[in-house]
Amino acid sequence: MKVILLENVKGVGKKDEIINANDGYARNFLLPKKLAVEANNQNLAKLKSKQESNEHKKMTEKQEAEDLAKKLEKIILKIQVKAGENGKIFGGVTAKEIAEQLQKQHNFKVDKKKIDLKETIKQTGMFTIDLKLCEGVNAKLKIHIIGG
Repeated sequence: MKVILLENVKGVGKKDEIINANDGYARNFLLPKKLAVEANNQNLAKLKSKQESNEHKKMTEKQEAEDLAKKLEKIILKIQVKAGENGKIFGGVTAKEIAEQLQKQHNFKVDKKKIDLKETIKQTGMFTIDLKLCEGVNAKLKIHIIGG
């Protein structure tokens, strides 16, 4: 029996996948537990429209990420921190601080998880960090750490 999985089922398949399941397994386990629906014309049409919608959403997100990447590469983010005489920062500049300063200074909302910072910045000066905005869309951001 052909069924469309509504959830990820371990050892069987992933969500929105069309599989051939044994009739008994499908009728006695997958269908009653709402893990799958029968792959009839109506359900296949719903699945197709859902996949097209998801594809359109991914394309839109990617386009927005590319636009943001172009804008981010043109700016230099300035962050004022307390530092010692030799340029060593008290504490450090983290991805969270970088995301907050981007929002505050340039009104760009970037999730701190998308900032690829190997370790906290502990020195004043100019730095270039990578941002992973979307699948296949990366940007480089210049940061000027100013001691004060």
